[in-house]
Amino acid sequence: MNDQLKDFIHYMVVERALSQNTVVSYERDLKNYLLFLKGQDLDNVNKIARIHIIQFLKSLKESGKSSKTIARHVASLRAFHQFLLRERAADQDPSVHIESPQIERTLPKVLSLPEVEKLMDTPLMNSPYGYRDRAMLELLYATGIRVSEMTELNLADVHLEMGFIRCFGKGSKERIVPIGRTASSAIREYLEKGRVKLAGRKETSDALFLNHHGKRITRQGFWKNLKKIALEAGIQKELTPHTLRHSFATHLLENGADLRAVQEMLGHADISTTQIYTHVTKTRLKDVYQQFHPRA
Repeated sequence: MNDQLKDFIHYMVVERALSQNTVVSYERDLKNYLLFLKGQDLDNVNKIARIHIIQFLKSLKESGKSSKTIARHVASLRAFHQFLLRERAADQDPSVHIESPQIERTLPKVLSLPEVEKLMDTPLMNSPYGYRDRAMLELLYATGIRVSEMTELNLADVHLEMGFIRCFGKGSKERIVPIGRTASSAIREYLEKGRVKLAGRKETSDALFLNHHGKRITRQGFWKNLKKIALEAGIQKELTPHTLRHSFATHLLENGADLRAVQEMLGHADISTTQIYTHVTKTRLKDVYQQFHPRA
């Protein structure tokens, strides 16, 4: 079944043109699935029955996996079995009546405006890394783009004079996102005082943000830096790579931005995904009321 998995991954990359992160998730989930099936002495897709999938999902739950992770596994194996059936590599689809677990929707963690200011002011402007880190933080908060979208930006995607960037989201969908004066200024400083030193004498990369080797910075590299900067800034909240994206959306809506405009800037295909930020703003309003109203 490993050969069929390779064919499926090739299909996802070439024909579906899914992002690298999405493909990696599919592959990881399905490797777990095939490993479980191997333990059940199942080496042929036509021998897989609904009960085997149920047992696999049960094993995930018993190992402590969240409902969100289990739901992702369900989506992965459904896509895999549908592919096998469509390609006539299997006679039936055992996942057809498998239901995804109800996902508990948790409100995204966001930073307050003072916390955003602290974070932005922490990188010291005395080294190429300081200019780079400030520019990355300002860009993420100014645009709400995903960290993976930021690390994939090239020099040609940034138009500071016109005030926008071009990025490619999930499914390689292109979108144009406006960028403010503060972020533009930070990026300009980085290009003049930081990137030239990181790139060295031999320019080998057209990436916007570079690491200490002069190559494109990775998502993991940024995440490592973010945790260090947050610690130096004294921010106690649990941060994720999406924290600035969540803060961007929440602060826009709190200040009266249109939900559809925020959806467009975030690159959400479905507005229901964007609507979770309206719940965040209502929760924060309630917190303010409880804290400051004399008869709350």
